[in-house]
Amino acid sequence: MPTPAPFRLDGRVAVVTGGGSGIGAAISRLFAQQGARVAVLDVDGAAARSTIDAIRSAGGDAETFACDVSVAARVGSAFDAVVARFGRLDVLVNNAGVVHVGNVESTTEADFDRVYRVNVKGVFLCTQAAVKAMLAQGGGVILNLASIVSLIAVEDRFAYTMSKGAVLTMTRSVAVDYMAKKIRCNCICPARIHTPMVDGYLAKSYPGHEAEMFAKLSAYQPIGRMGKPEEVAALALYLCSDEAAFITGQAFPIDGGVLVH
Repeated sequence: MPTPAPFRLDGRVAVVTGGGSGIGAAISRLFAQQGARVAVLDVDGAAARSTIDAIRSAGGDAETFACDVSVAARVGSAFDAVVARFGRLDVLVNNAGVVHVGNVESTTEADFDRVYRVNVKGVFLCTQAAVKAMLAQGGGVILNLASIVSLIAVEDRFAYTMSKGAVLTMTRSVAVDYMAKKIRCNCICPARIHTPMVDGYLAKSYPGHEAEMFAKLSAYQPIGRMGKPEEVAALALYLCSDEAAFITGQAFPIDGGVLVH
């Protein structure tokens, strides 16, 4: 009997939050390529449609669901719609997130609340909805996008660091609570990844000096560049596949050498 191809997700339904661009879009495309039916959740409907159009044009099965992950009613409606459309839910990737630059003095209460709502409350709400569906069918996989700042300090990232530290500890809590229920939960901790979010930040914060600042941000990684969304997606695929069935409650840096430098 032939050995099945590795890292396949055939027959599985995967929800990817923030799947309209950047890392989320790369994960959505790769999961579909590897056989998953993908539900792309994003607050930006146009961006989500772009992702599913790319998946469908390559022969994959995907659907978009508008969702603000920080609002419980919208999360509940979106996950109910996913199960109604696909019949089940096997994988959740909590990727949706926002960034904020500033230390504790310059961070306003509104800044803090915004980051918390999306990066912490959003992961909580989506995980809660996913666990309900996964328990009903006997198991599943949850993968959270944390950050290198979950593990080390980075200047002027107070609110963002707070939020990603919470993602790391939520990952471990869910892993412990649901191990016996056959739900695995891990997180990925990327350093800087070149996404449209980075380009937008540079254009807004350093007009006329984007190239200089891009080089500086790239040099932060000892390997000499930012990561690619597709590289994060490859790690996500492994962690959500059967090949990682013995792994839960862990944080996986993908950092271009930051932690060993």
